[in-house]
Amino acid sequence: MTDAIQYEIGPDQILTLTLDMPGQQANTMNATYRQAMDEVLARLHADKDSLVGVIVRSAKKTFFTGGDLNELIRVDASRAAWFYQMTMDLKAQLRVLETLGKPVVAAINGAALGGGWEFCLACHHRVALDEKHVRLGLPEVTLGLLPGGGGTVRLVRMLGLEKALPLLMDGRNLSAQQAFKAGLVDQLASDVDDLLTKSREWILANPSPSKPWDRPGFQIPGGTPSHPKVAQMLAIAPSILRSKTHGCYPAPEKILAAAVEGAQVDFHTAEKIEARYFTELTTGQISKNMIGTWFQLNELNAGQSRPKAPPVYHMRRVGILGAGMMGGGIAYVTALAGVDVVLKDINLATAQKGKDYSVRLLNKQVATGRMSAEQRDAVLARIKTTGRDSDLEGCDLIIEAVLEDRDLKAQVTAAAEQVVVPYAVIASNTSTLPITGLATAVSRQERFIGMHFFSPVDKMRLVEIIKGARTNDMTLARAFDFVQQINKTPIVVNDARGFFTSRVFATFTNEGIAMLGEGVSAVMIETEARKAGMPVGPLAVSDEVSLSLMSHIRQQARKDLEAQGETVTDHPATAVIDLLLNEYNRAGKAAGGGFYDYPDGAPKRLWPELKVRFENADAQIAGQEIRDRLLFIQAIETVRCVEEGVLRSTTDANIGSIFGIGFPACTGGALQFINQYGLKDFIARGQYLAEHYGERFQPPALLLEKALKGELF
Repeated sequence: MTDAIQYEIGPDQILTLTLDMPGQQANTMNATYRQAMDEVLARLHADKDSLVGVIVRSAKKTFFTGGDLNELIRVDASRAAWFYQMTMDLKAQLRVLETLGKPVVAAINGAALGGGWEFCLACHHRVALDEKHVRLGLPEVTLGLLPGGGGTVRLVRMLGLEKALPLLMDGRNLSAQQAFKAGLVDQLASDVDDLLTKSREWILANPSPSKPWDRPGFQIPGGTPSHPKVAQMLAIAPSILRSKTHGCYPAPEKILAAAVEGAQVDFHTAEKIEARYFTELTTGQISKNMIGTWFQLNELNAGQSRPKAPPVYHMRRVGILGAGMMGGGIAYVTALAGVDVVLKDINLATAQKGKDYSVRLLNKQVATGRMSAEQRDAVLARIKTTGRDSDLEGCDLIIEAVLEDRDLKAQVTAAAEQVVVPYAVIASNTSTLPITGLATAVSRQERFIGMHFFSPVDKMRLVEIIKGARTNDMTLARAFDFVQQINKTPIVVNDARGFFTSRVFATFTNEGIAMLGEGVSAVMIETEARKAGMPVGPLAVSDEVSLSLMSHIRQQARKDLEAQGETVTDHPATAVIDLLLNEYNRAGKAAGGGFYDYPDGAPKRLWPELKVRFENADAQIAGQEIRDRLLFIQAIETVRCVEEGVLRSTTDANIGSIFGIGFPACTGGALQFINQYGLKDFIARGQYLAEHYGERFQPPALLLEKALKGELF
């Protein structure tokens, strides 16, 4: 018997199976587990008559995290038949437990996700520890997969299609309390002793349990797909789903198919249907891309981009200069993480407006029951508002978040440096201005760094850390630690105008605007951008950023570059932006209208005059051409960032592009998009686009070099 699953029969004749995969922090459904479970089931069959019941528990901090992603990412089409059979064998193991004729209880002490939660669903009874770290659910869809251990089959039979589908297709994780209210957990326990006591009590009270679907006359709650109410819901489900995924993400569609088809057949046939769809997704490229992203996120969060020598440091008091939307958002996430904040603006009243942003967000949490009034008040008490520099005394981090004006930034950071502790880190939240130049405003330039947050700060999980020419490792390490302290994901890049994310993001918006200037339909541009997997079209997002800000950034860049003796060539988008600003007085959403109109009480709509003033029937191009232009230009600019040393790793590039820019998650990020496209094919397509639409699409030398060597990013 392997140590992976410990087998212990107590004096009360209750068998305890303890999951404890050797050499792993978490239990996974890998080959070791599958072999161990085969041995357990053989022994269980021999001991069955003498047993009262079975408790399944975990020796890890988590209960069971499910499938082994290291194994799944390696499964390709050549191993599809093996993988399908392995999946069916795994389901058969769970089915043996489910039809044992003796009570089987899952004593859930920590996270049970994916295959781990499917294991729990196969048990007759689930008791979960009522603690924060217990998360339960089927997040496979977020990895481009579907539940492959019977999750679609059991969840539909437990809850019915209407309630099961959102849990399956959104990949939502539930707390123990939420799962209990949904009927997915049967009992809650206060501690580990209570967990095991309740498990034993239930076994003794239920000597011969069976699942509802194994009893004669079972009917799925709410009815099968032929039931009029369910049929009505299913009639519109595919179109609603397609409006969300735009066909970029096959997993939600396969989950819908597996659940609906499985609801019309017997349990075993439903498991076969699930296994076939699971195999199709697992062997596909999109799941490989999305699993790769998961691995890269873990690498970043483990400190891959952090200097190794400096010890971890947690900020105690953070000063934020500027209480606008960004400053107010940074104050909120910092205070929420338990750190004291000094929010400074030109005067106390203006600073208080910035704090009011936190008040609104926290009040919403209280109203929805996610936070108590006392917790809200404790967070707000950490935010001190002021109009005086002297109140910044004792801060070990300053984050400047004022307007994109070099002189103003210099003025406020220099003043703050005079009163903070000598070892304080001073950061700028600039989105484009080079950090090395901004650092000249302070005397300790080695303590200066860029810390680029994304809007809205409370929702966007990424922070781009920019290392200036004089920034030392201690400062970089402390900035990295702070980003993790406030529960954000840090990427680290080297200094350059626009850094990485703003620079690449600008290529996306400019390409969309340039197409409009060529006469391409605005509706097509926006629609095809979403079909490509971008969360929003280039015209809509330009309105959000504001055309006036885009113009200001361009003018500042031109001024700086010309001062350095460089020649500046305008992008084709420039003429369109200038027209909207100067001729049509349309500066964006905040100014009342830009590429879109924003009528009161109604959804935004494209400005009708775009069709009249720009669209040309002879200039229309294929949808694929639009999609390629929008994605290729971002990927090519990302390669340039690698070539110029702005990007320090492929991981930073891929994670930064997905979580900072909105590059389609199904691609695995901007560099993985090139890898999976194939470097030679990507180069050929880029050269075609360059020939037809401009030199900006010419593949960089680094890309040509890698293709020649047969290397990937």
